[in-house]
Amino acid sequence: MKRLIAQIMKFGVVGVVAFCIDYGLLALLTEVFAVNYLASATVSFTVSVVFNYAASMRYVFTHKEGMSRRREFVIFVVLSVIGLAINNLCMWAGVELAGVHYLVVKIGATFLVMVWNFVTRKAFLDAGDESAEAVSDVE
Repeated sequence: MKRLIAQIMKFGVVGVVAFCIDYGLLALLTEVFAVNYLASATVSFTVSVVFNYAASMRYVFTHKEGMSRRREFVIFVVLSVIGLAINNLCMWAGVELAGVHYLVVKIGATFLVMVWNFVTRKAFLDAGDESAEAVSDVE
């Protein structure tokens, strides 16, 4: 349980930095460059995913033994594309249907995508206790 809590905390730190990248770029593109909020959301989300991949796979999740980095990256991208769809659906529904400002909607969308990301990355990409057991066997 301690390992899971520590992992969630690391995921949170990486997530806060990724959120700052995502949110800041979203606002910059939309407010300064007059890019449509959905196009801005797609670009900002994609940029934050690149950071998130590098940081998550280095500091949060343990590489699964026997899984190539290429396969790991492909799975990460597929999960992230689904996360992007969730993000953009929330953004569209919040702005167009509910009439909420896009920057407010982004906060809620980020929370939903964060839950999606942690659960799916933990399930598909994290070796979790496998690597801890391997270390215990060696000791």
